[in-house]
Formats: sequence, structure tokens, C-alpha cells
Amino acid sequence: MLVAQFHFSLRNSKSNNCWKMNMESEKEQFLKEYGSDYGYPNSPKNIDEIRATEFKRLSDTVYLDHAGATLYFESQMEAVFKDLNSTVYGNPHSQSSCSLASEDVVGKARQQVLNFFNASPREYSCIFTSGATAALKLVGETFPWSNDSSFVYSMENHNSVLGIREYALSKGAAAFAVDIEEGTHLGKSESSKSNFKLTQHRVQRRSEGGVPKEGMAGSAYNLFAFPSECNFSGRKFDPDLVKIIKEGPERILESAQCCRGCWLVLIDAAKGCATNPPDLSKFKADFVVFSFYKLFGYPTGLGALIVRNDAAKLMKKTYFSGGTVAAAIADVDFFKRREGVEEFFEDGTISFLSIAAIQHGFKIINMLTTSSISRHTASLAAYVRNKLLALKHENGEFVCTLYGVLSSEMGPTVSFNMRRPDGTWYGYREVEKLATLAGIQLRTGCFCNPGACAKYLCLSHLDLLSNIEAGHVCWDDRDILNGKPTGAVRVSFGYMSTFEDAMKFVNFVENNFVILSSDRCALQPSPICLPIEGIAKAAARHILTSITVYPIKSCGGFSVDQWPLTSTGLLHDREWILKSTTGEILTQKKVTEMCNISTLIDLNLGKLFVESPRCKEKLQIELKSNSLVTGDIMDIQNHRYEVRSYNNEVDIWFSKAIGRPCTLLRNSGSQSHSCIDKNGSRGICRDVGARLNFVNEAQFLLVSEESIADLNSRLKSKGRRSNGGHTVQVGAMRFRPNLVASGGEPYAEDGWSKLNIGGKYFMSLGGCNRCQMINISAEAGEVQRFSEPLATLAGYRRAKGKILFGILLRYENNAKTKSDTWIHVGEEIFPNGDRH
Repeated sequence: MLVAQFHFSLRNSKSNNCWKMNMESEKEQFLKEYGSDYGYPNSPKNIDEIRATEFKRLSDTVYLDHAGATLYFESQMEAVFKDLNSTVYGNPHSQSSCSLASEDVVGKARQQVLNFFNASPREYSCIFTSGATAALKLVGETFPWSNDSSFVYSMENHNSVLGIREYALSKGAAAFAVDIEEGTHLGKSESSKSNFKLTQHRVQRRSEGGVPKEGMAGSAYNLFAFPSECNFSGRKFDPDLVKIIKEGPERILESAQCCRGCWLVLIDAAKGCATNPPDLSKFKADFVVFSFYKLFGYPTGLGALIVRNDAAKLMKKTYFSGGTVAAAIADVDFFKRREGVEEFFEDGTISFLSIAAIQHGFKIINMLTTSSISRHTASLAAYVRNKLLALKHENGEFVCTLYGVLSSEMGPTVSFNMRRPDGTWYGYREVEKLATLAGIQLRTGCFCNPGACAKYLCLSHLDLLSNIEAGHVCWDDRDILNGKPTGAVRVSFGYMSTFEDAMKFVNFVENNFVILSSDRCALQPSPICLPIEGIAKAAARHILTSITVYPIKSCGGFSVDQWPLTSTGLLHDREWILKSTTGEILTQKKVTEMCNISTLIDLNLGKLFVESPRCKEKLQIELKSNSLVTGDIMDIQNHRYEVRSYNNEVDIWFSKAIGRPCTLLRNSGSQSHSCIDKNGSRGICRDVGARLNFVNEAQFLLVSEESIADLNSRLKSKGRRSNGGHTVQVGAMRFRPNLVASGGEPYAEDGWSKLNIGGKYFMSLGGCNRCQMINISAEAGEVQRFSEPLATLAGYRRAKGKILFGILLRYENNAKTKSDTWIHVGEEIFPNGDRH
């Protein structure tokens, strides 16, 4: 044992030394090219010192989602707490000394914001909002829309900008998107106006009554919106657009009718402000929006609208509140607004404590400077782009397709998808799953930017509608539909990102997605290649050793020696679900407390018993349907169910058990059925033998003891350890199987097409695609998340985007099968349906 441990430590030591040498060599090359831009050489602390002292919490994490939210300094938070612990800040709508302290810090904060954007307080005002989205909403609802107005926006805009369209259309205005192309062939001496080409999409109107009248549009107000940087691709937009639109939009807009009137310009700087804030002394935009957590991590829930004072006078605000009104009479239609721009638009008490905190964030930005942050992050993004573009499979096919790289200027964002050697796409959910296991935090999907997503992925309107009809929505797992990606993978760098972060990510891509041999399965160190077909029958006997029923989806199950079979699988298996108040079906992935809910069904008593350590009393639910109250129809993952709910007492019990409001629902009838074809694609069929309760894919999951033993052997050989330092070992129940088999070789079940278990017949639907749920462990009432066993399984059980372990089964409930058929522990399993 000691010799084995020595050799294992020696292998690890050699591997670590090799990694270290490679890192040093690669960094040396990187610094030769980007050394003058990387690492803040002219700041009080360089990047290595910053990471060592201010971001100790990132020791095991590669954080690459700064476009979503950047991170805060530890000293920044210490300064915030020191400030709040030493100063009493009162409601600024008062005249007390504490209120005056708040008023003073808020005033200084406004000036800091204006300084950051180089905006004169004589021309601009800073209105605090709950974020960039709230600032955009404020513009949309107060803009002076009319039938003669136009709302024009670039395709590469966030959903929060697109939402302004609803205000415009509802007021009779026209709205249309444009593709903005920047010419790169023209010299600087030529007019910047000719450097742009805008391709107009079709005009949108809500009604015929909104068509402008001839000669009336001259007094209309129009709004043009574009981002300073696209949050999908990282493309930067030329701020000269502000001048062009305001001075002569007819030179680049195709529709002459839409070019009349007064044009105001909005810049969404939520993504771009961290590295390239718009200079409002040069580019006189009317509105600029951003959020502070994108700048320096804290506080969240706070943003601002920078508005040109002349534009603020045009905005039509209806509502008034405390702080925005100078006087009002309760029983008479009379009120007088305050005259200050900030006072006029900031309804209620502003978030003055959060505003007090931003001064400490700006100290970080001022210390590093935005120009240095821009160069630092750009160097890392350029390194990653170049590395990804160079990656090839062994057959010579390129691995990565990058988006936006042909643009003249790019922000610190890299957005891409990857292909296999045969040209098929890797799904972005597969990338995200493996990245999480590797300790890399990134973002996938469309990033709330549908226009850029459709543009770069070449998705037509027909593609988009087809995807929606297939059930695809934001944040779901449908990453490939009709052979095309529905989103992308995005990594983005922040002011504390390091070369080591970038290189670890590149190595992750190389190790997991670059195929170096086309004649064997990717990432299969064992001789097992998936899917396995035509495996010879094992001579050993296969025995059913365990049966487990899970009455409530994602809650604990109970084991039995025998149990009835029905057309939906095991009687009462996943017949109940918990639903949130928002309609989401709850599972352990998000609500780990469900691990601790135990269940038991007594068929003789006709009751379901449920227990939780959070509830003193055991819950008893009658199996007879007369205890149910209301009925409804639900669509869940392409299945339509008739569901019934219970009384408030039951819902209160479960809400207490999981620590959030929820409702218990029972399946009282499935109106659709599931089919899984040979490729593993799920669809709808009418086969009564495939009726399902609330399961994801199939009626049964079977795992084998030999496969689990092989996995545990691999975990042990790799030295995988838990947070407590113990060697990671997993039992069969970690995989939530209905059936456990023993006998034969590990993974022999992969080749089974049909099973005969004690005279009952089952069809295999293929391997079960595993997710992070198997990394959740509940021991002694404590729920913990680990990277194992999924990380190890990903190394040798990954095929076509799936990490497979165990097989899915369907019960062949034909007319000859007795209605009261039971399955028993100890029955022999005959693979492929044949007896020896």
C-alpha cells in the first residue's frame, strides 16, 4: 500500500512539475507580446499582488463571467463596513444631521459618476436607479413618444433595451432594428459619416393608426439605442454614432421618413463601462445607463441613468412620490413637482447606504485606471482568441468558431462554439457542465441578447420559431436543435483576471474537446467506448439486488423486497412533485433540502408517509384520490399531465421542509407519452406502454454493482477526496436507481437491449445522462456538493455530449401481462430478454 501511495504521489509530482514548467514557458511567451499591457506595472500593486491579497477566495476557482458580474476587492468591503460602522446615515428626506450626512455622500457619489463619464454637471445629471434595466425602463416610459416617432436600435442589444420597444409601439411609434457595419477601408481623414453602413430591418407598428401624417414628423422625437460593447460577442461600437445620428441620420438610415424630427441617442454602457466608459465631453449622448456591480462588484441592485439636462426636460413623467413632489393636496387634484432633475425622477427613498458604498469601489478603479484595466483585460482576451482559433482536431478540422472577431475593436469577451471532428457541434451545456467540474465559472446561452445570438449563429426567423415551438426558452438545456446551436459559450475577463486563469481555460478546452485520435472514443482511457453495441453475453448470472421507489420527484425514496408494476413503471414512483410559486418544478439541483425529505408508502394502510428534520410531525397523505382538492393541466418537458393539488396544510408542511413556498401536486393522468429513439432524442408518441409519471426520460433507471465498484476503484486510484479529507466513495443510491443488478462485468448493461427479469420484460432506452445532482451528498442531515463522482465519470464515460452511467428502461406492459404483476428482489436478470 505504501509503495502504491509513493508511486501515485510521484506521478502527481511529475504532472505538477510538467504543468508548472509549461505554465512558465507559456507565460514567458505571453509577456513578450503583451508585457507592457498586462498586470498593472505602474499601479501600487501588480496583478499577482492583487490576487494574493484581495482575492484569496478565488484560490480554487477560475472566474470568467465578468460580463455578468465582476468581483469586489476584500479591502473594498472592509472599507464599506468600516464606513457604515463609524457613520450614522439617515434618510436623506430630512434635515437631521444624520440625513445631511447621507445627502452629502449621495452628492459626492453623483459627482464621481459624472467624473467617470467625463460629463459636466452643467450638461448632465446622475439619476440613481436599481440598475441599468431600471434606467432603461425609466427612459422608455417617460420618452415623448408619438405616432410620428421612431425607435431605432441595433440588433446587438440586450433584452432590456429591446423592452423599450413596447413603450414605443404602444404609443403608436414605429420601431425597427438595424445592423451596424463599420468600414475599415477608409482613412481617418475622410468623413466619419461614410464609415458606417446601417442595414434596416422591417418597420414594426402596432396599428394602422400609427402611420405618421405627411408634414407632421418634423416635430417628433426619435430615439436611437446602441450598446457601447456587445455583451454577446464583445464587439465595441464606435461612439461617433452619437454625432452622426444627432447631426444627420439621413446619411446612414435608409428610411427618409424615419429620419425627420429630433433624434436623441441612448448608450447601454452596462457591459462596456468597466473598460471603456463613453466620454460624454466628446460624444453628447442623451442617455447612458450602467450598473455598479459591473464596474467593481459591489453593491448590486444599484445603477444610474446619466441624462443630458436638455433631454430630461422632454421626458414626460406621470407618477409622483415622496421625494419627487414639492407639495400636494390629498383631496384636491393638485401637486407641484420638484425642479431638480434627480429629485424629479428618483421616486421614494434612494438606496443611500448602497450609494455610500460606491466611493470605495471608485477608489479601486481610480487606483488601477480604466485605461490600464482595458489593456490588461484585452491582452488576456486576445491570448485566448488566438489560442482557440489555432486549435485543430487530428483530422485537421478547426475546433472553435469565434463570434465577432472580424470587428475592428473587441472588448475582453470571447464568445464561441465548438465542433467535433465530424463537424457536429458540441452543446454549450456540455461545455458548462465540464467547466464547472474543472472549477471554471463561465456563461452559456444567448446572454439575454437575442439579436446578436441570431446574427452570429445564423439563425433565421424560421429557425427561431421552430426552436420556440420545440419548447426552447431562455436558460433551458436545449443547446442543439435541428443540428444548430441555440446559444454559445462566453468567457469574459475582469480587472483581477490573470494569465493563469486564461491558460487554465485554454488547457481545459484542449483536454476536453480537441480529438487527437479519430479511431477511438474521445476521452476514453479505458477500453470502453460508448455507445456499446453487440457485447457478448456474460457468462455470470445477473441478479436483481435492490428495488427503490421515489414517490416524490427528487425527494428520498424507500427500498422494498417486492413491488407492483404498472403501465407507468413502479406503482406510485414519482407520482408527486413540488412546484414553486413561480411554476418551477423543484429538484435537488436547486433545492438541496429535498435530499432530507424521506418517504414511505404502506400499501396496506393506503398512505404515503413523509418526514423531514425541519418538521416535528410526520405527514400522512391518503393514497385515495378523495383527499385531493383542485385539478389542473400542466405541460412539463413535452408531456401534458392532469394534476391535482392538496389543502393548505400539506403545502405549509412542505414549504417548511424545504424553506420556501411550494405546492404538492399529484399526477392524476398523463395525456401524452414519451418515446426515445435510437439517437436518444425525446419526442411525443401515443404508445400506452410508455406512459410516464414525473420522470425526466424513462420509467426505470438501472445501475449495476460492478459498474459502481469500478467507479469507486477509479476514484480511489485518482486520490479523489471529500472536503473532510476522506477518500470519495459512492454507493448505488447516489444515482437514484429504481433497480440495482449484480453479476457480470462492469458496464455490461450498456449492451443490453432487452431484459427479462423474472418473466417481466423491459426495453433498454440507452444510457442515462448524468448531471451535477449525483455530486450532492446528504449525510447526517448535512447536504454537501462535490465535484465527484461526475468529474471522474466525465473522463471515461463521456459520449456525444453526455456523461453516461446506468441505463434507462421501459416496462413492456403488453396485453398478456397480468395487471397485478410484481417485481421481486432476487429474481434473475436475463440480458437481451433470453434465458440461458
